Amino acid sequence: MHPTENNDNRHFHRILYTAEAILSCEEKTWHCEIIDLSLKGCLLRFELPWEEDPEKLYTLALRLSEQVQIKMELTATHVVGNKVGFKCEHIDIDSISELRRLVELNLGSSALLERDLLALIE
Repeated sequence: MHPTENNDNRHFHRILYTAEAILSCEEKTWHCEIIDLSLKGCLLRFELPWEEDPEKLYTLALRLSEQVQIKMELTATHVVGNKVGFKCEHIDIDSISELRRLVELNLGSSALLERDLLALIE
């Protein structure tokens, strides 16, 4: 779990965070693997190539522990086979607090996290 390569063109630092998660939309659910995660979205891997509607709003649930879960509402931004990039459209205050803590721990720098937070509100 380390930050990805430094890319000054990115507004948000992505962390490599491999974990199982559940993505849902309406009555469908998919088990997926998180490849990387940021304050603005995530990259997910699915068992099969992604053929779902990119215009729909999806809900990602990432359980960090028995008591802690991050939930984000996402839209698909790009698809390459079974890997899909998603943009975070909405996240509740508890989830953003947990995500912020997770990103800060993995970046190892509160200054980098503060830069990401400033970019988020711009």
